[in-house]
Amino acid sequence: MNIVVTGGAGFIGGNFVYYMLGARPEDKIICYDKLTYAGNLATLEDAQKHENFKFIKGDIADRQAVYKMFEEEKPDVIVNFAAESHVDRSIENPEIFLQTNIIGTSVLLDACRKYGIQRYHQVSTDEVYGDLPLDRPDLFFTEETPLHTSSPYSSSKAGADLLVMAYGRTYGVPVTISRCSNNYGPYHFPEKLIPLMIVNALADKPLPIYGEGKNVRDWLYVEDHCKAIELILRKGIVGEVYNVGGHNEKKNIDIVKLICQALGKPESLITHVADRKGHDMRYAIDPTKIHNELGWLPETKFEDGIKKTIQWYLDNKKWWQDILARG
Repeated sequence: MNIVVTGGAGFIGGNFVYYMLGARPEDKIICYDKLTYAGNLATLEDAQKHENFKFIKGDIADRQAVYKMFEEEKPDVIVNFAAESHVDRSIENPEIFLQTNIIGTSVLLDACRKYGIQRYHQVSTDEVYGDLPLDRPDLFFTEETPLHTSSPYSSSKAGADLLVMAYGRTYGVPVTISRCSNNYGPYHFPEKLIPLMIVNALADKPLPIYGEGKNVRDWLYVEDHCKAIELILRKGIVGEVYNVGGHNEKKNIDIVKLICQALGKPESLITHVADRKGHDMRYAIDPTKIHNELGWLPETKFEDGIKKTIQWYLDNKKWWQDILARG
């Protein structure tokens, strides 16, 4: 099969490329990526040594380029990771999020209609559900939770999800969607919480935390997420949404303290900054459906995953130092 991974030079997409090269060596993996600030060819350095891997630079919102890629590569499967994904950036400049996340998704879906596809899979986020109160630990996001977005980023992802389901129903495009909790692991762009804290702590720089740091996130090790997506591609039912969560709820402040401890850095580096506008308090996914129907469970405990992640950043300083040098 020919599997196109859009956004494959980014964090989760890059990890998915490596996972698929190992799990599906008989398939051709084609990475289609615009190489924005968050896309990094250095992430794919080892992948490019594989004979069944190909990289194409392109924008999913560029209809001519996408159609050309479909004509030349004849994909059987599209896995769409390509997205603007940083909430703070979406608050500063919402339009680029609409362009990539909604228009780009529509172009991909139109190409699937025009050229045919065995499966189009949309990688979404738990942020489309909004947030949960801190004082109700019994509440979780299920696939039936109404969409209730808080930021331009999550609104653009929710819009894309609705578009995907509409193309499935109206045009019969064979679609699936996964909505994941916060990922962490190798190749994570260093503006996000965990890599930013690791990088800053190593440099003895301040560790900025929004508000009091009591916001809770459900953390999912990126390889576990990749396994879930591959399982959905193989066994998932067309037209269905699957929530993928880590069963690892942590307060932001506790994660930063854990990183300080692991690196032998003082907690005095922690600085509290003005809270993000519309900041969601708690995300927590109920992954019962994907467990019961497809047999998936997260395999990596947070305590183990964070150690592996910290070690990766220690072992791959050139990767993130080059990103920081670019500004």
